[in-house]
This record gives sequence, structure tokens and C-alpha cells, in this order.
Amino acid sequence: MDKGAERGKREDWGRPEERGVSEERESEGRESGEIEGKTLAKLGVALGVIALGLSLGIGIAVLHSQRRLEREMARVSQQAAQAQQQSQTLAQQASQAAASAQTAAQERDQAKQAQAESDAQAQTALEQAAAAQQKAQQATELAEEYRKQREAELAQLQAALGQIADTKRTAIGLVMTLDSKSIRFDFNKAEIKPQYREILNRIAGILLAFQGFTISVYGYTDDIGTQAYNLKLSERRAEAVRDFLVKAGISKTIIKTKGFGKADPRVQGDSEEARAANRRVEIGIVDSTLLPSGAIAVTE
Repeated sequence: MDKGAERGKREDWGRPEERGVSEERESEGRESGEIEGKTLAKLGVALGVIALGLSLGIGIAVLHSQRRLEREMARVSQQAAQAQQQSQTLAQQASQAAASAQTAAQERDQAKQAQAESDAQAQTALEQAAAAQQKAQQATELAEEYRKQREAELAQLQAALGQIADTKRTAIGLVMTLDSKSIRFDFNKAEIKPQYREILNRIAGILLAFQGFTISVYGYTDDIGTQAYNLKLSERRAEAVRDFLVKAGISKTIIKTKGFGKADPRVQGDSEEARAANRRVEIGIVDSTLLPSGAIAVTE
């Protein structure tokens, strides 16, 4: 195509009717663009509102979720604290239970030990009681044997002394009476005459042959004189016999003297024979094993 033709076309394009159509189209395009722009703007605003609403909803939901989470965390934390406290309480209870169990075990062991010791003590007590009973039985048997032995010795002593003077058996020993038939004291005298010394020597010899006896020498008077005077006189007579026995070898520690004066006359009456019989000395012989240690029997 040549340049003329092209120019013709451009010129034809630039005709008025063509320009009107073109302007109309441009106006429609502008209106359509404006409408489209408004629509897009409205759509943007709507989308913005929607986005804002969504954001607010999401924010509120997140806030609610956060608060609910916080409440849940607080509840869980409280439960955890309660669980920890319960755990501590249970731990304390378990510790106390363990301590109580240990204490109970110790008390049980102590009770067993105490029971064992009690049983051992009871067994020991039974054994000691049995041993004591056996010893008591042995002591009883020995005492009975000893009593029989002393009874035999006392019978021998009575038989030997009975050949010299009147000798009687008492509950705890013997009583030998030295009256006018064996030793005669003169009136108001306490001296032992030479003719009676042989009798006292024989008595001393017999007493020395037997051990474990104590001796009491009792003096008496007749009924003449006062009681006070006769008490002293009877004491002198008892002491005279004691001194003679001591010189004969009998220990002074086993002899005791006592005067009774004119009390307890052997023969009643005021004849010379009765008064001579009452001026006497009696010798009491007692088994010292029947008396407290160191005591000497004195028969009133």
C-alpha cells in the first residue's frame, strides 16, 4: 500500500461519525471503569470489614482461648499444688507410719527381750527355789540329826550327873540340885567346905567332857532372915560354886549366877532338916545351840 492510501484511511478514520462512536465507547468504558472501580472499592471495603470482623472474631476467640487456657492452667496449677500438698501429706503419713512401724518393731523386740528375760528370771527363781528347798530339806535333816545327837549327849550328861546329885530334865536342858545330900552350906555361910570339893571336881570333869552347853548357877537360902539379906547370901553361894568350877577349868564366859534368897523352898517347914535342904545351889545346864548367840539361860 502506498503512502496515499494510508493517508486516506487515516483520514477516513477521523471522520465525525466515527469519532462519536469512539467517544461514546470511551464514555461507556469510563463509566464501566468507574462502576468497576466503585465495585472494587466496595468489595475492598467489604473485604476490609470482613477481614476486620474476622480479625476481631479471631482476636476475641484467641482472647477467650487465652483466658480459658489461663483458667485451665490456673486450675491445673491449683490441682498440681493440691496434688503436691497431698503428696507431701502422704509422704509425711508414710514417714510417720514407717516411724510407728519401726517403734512398734522396737517395742515388740523389747517386749520379746523382756519376756525372755522374765522367763529366764522365772527359771532362775524356780531353780533357786528348788535349790533353797533342797538346802532347807538338807538343813532340816541336818538339824534333826544334830538334835538327835544333842539329845543323846544330853541324856548321857543327865545320866552322868545323876550319879552325883539329883538331876532332872527340862524343856531346854538339865537342872542339877546340890542340896544337903551333896553339898551342905552352914547357916549364914557361903563357903564350900573341903569335903564337898571332890563332888564339884567330878561335876566340872563331866561338864568339860561335853561341849556346846551354857551353865547357870542359882543360889537359895532358908527362911530365916529378911528377903534382902537372903538375896545377897544366895548370890554369894552361887558365886562360890561358879568360882570353883572356873578354877576346875570351865570357861567363865559360859557361866552365869543368880540368887533367889528364900523364895521357892525345896522342902516346906521350919525344921533343921528342911532348912538345911533349902540352903542349896542348883546348876542349870542348857544346850547353847537352842539360845541366841551369846545368851545364857536363867530359869526363875
